Amino acid sequence: MKLHDLKPAEGSRKTRNRVGRGTGSGNGKTSGKGHKGQNARSGGGVRPGFEGGQMPLYRRLPKRGFTNINRKEYAIVNVETLNRFEDGTEITPELLLENKVVSKLNDGVKVLGNGKLEKKLTVKAHKFSASAQEAIEAAGGNVEVI
Repeated sequence: MKLHDLKPAEGSRKTRNRVGRGTGSGNGKTSGKGHKGQNARSGGGVRPGFEGGQMPLYRRLPKRGFTNINRKEYAIVNVETLNRFEDGTEITPELLLENKVVSKLNDGVKVLGNGKLEKKLTVKAHKFSASAQEAIEAAGGNVEVI
């Protein structure tokens, strides 16, 4: 194969449709817009969501609830996932992020008490559930709220 033999893959390059260039093109005269009406005009057409005057869907559906703008989003870690660390390790949110236990530290880390902890660890986090705190202290570890 040489440079002059190179061709794009079949069907990957399509010539653009040139509108209003004579009847022979298939899109001459009215340029594919039909005869008159809102969609034939320049700048014509309706806004997104407009249903021809019918009550639009976003107004027909009931609105409920609200979004709390002060909500805190915690990265959640279960006690059983902390077994991967060595005995006596000091576990911080940065360490959890480094070891890909959590994907991102939103507003902090919350430790939940799901599973069983076999290692003696010092855990530093923003929040602990009561069962998680119990499990960590039962394994001989320490709990520190940041």
